[in-house]
Amino acid sequence: MTLLLTRAEVAAVLSLDDCIAAVEEAFGADAAAPQSLGVHAADGGFHVKAALLDVFAAKVNANFPMNPQRHGLPTIQGVIVVCDPANGRLLALLDSIEITILRTAAATAVAAKYLAKRDASVVTIVGCGVQGRANLDAIRRVRTITRAFAYDVDPNAEIPGAEMTRDLRAAIAASDIVVTCTPSRAPFIDASHLHDGLCIGAIGADNPEKHEIAPDAMRSARVVVDVIEQAVTMGDLHHAIETGVMTREDVHGEIGDVIAGRVASRTDDSQIFIFDSTGTALQDVAAASIALRRARERGLGTEIAF
Repeated sequence: MTLLLTRAEVAAVLSLDDCIAAVEEAFGADAAAPQSLGVHAADGGFHVKAALLDVFAAKVNANFPMNPQRHGLPTIQGVIVVCDPANGRLLALLDSIEITILRTAAATAVAAKYLAKRDASVVTIVGCGVQGRANLDAIRRVRTITRAFAYDVDPNAEIPGAEMTRDLRAAIAASDIVVTCTPSRAPFIDASHLHDGLCIGAIGADNPEKHEIAPDAMRSARVVVDVIEQAVTMGDLHHAIETGVMTREDVHGEIGDVIAGRVASRTDDSQIFIFDSTGTALQDVAAASIALRRARERGLGTEIAF
């Protein structure tokens, strides 16, 4: 039998704290490299991300940024297929929306835990959609945040618990941590925005066309990525390499190497870090495994036989 889990059922069994712990463990695990495939459409795109931990999971997601305005639909929609790695049996199909939101924010929190200053207390969130709200919540789980700014091109956007600002430069200057979660195709943070001690979590560039952090800013910081093979083809790192200001050898390391101690984390408060988070299937499989296990324990979901 295969278990079907709706978004509401996933949300009932999976918390942000769960995801932060699971994603940190997954990043540090000795696992086969996750795989990713992207297919572009006129107003968005599709991607498939797959990885193997205690279970195999493949996520098929559609990302259409104009969906809320044009169609009243979520920007991101999809499904996660979970299989038994011992025999290939189809174990579950999970709605992907909640997992994608939580695991993405969890990765930012893990990066902030290792790369931000220990006394970091001010954060700026760029992009006030569901990811912006989730990322602020996640950052608050790993650092004591006393002030939060939020910026969006939409003057009516907001994030509860954050001060809306129209002056992004001033907000960044006042911040210890900046999170960018936008669909931008043109960079809006460059080297002139950087200052000692800053930690940036750049999560918007999840395909080669998206671009948030300018190449000169990438070159001026210690760049940590989630998966190097993926980041060189679709992240902000991709643009820095394409323009010739960086090579893959200039990357400080993968976040998993930092967690495992193979690569140094922050060693002083003057260092500037950028976490180029392109989104990896390791995050998806770690979260999906928890959701599946707990749903079974609680008797949630619908069993079907294909």
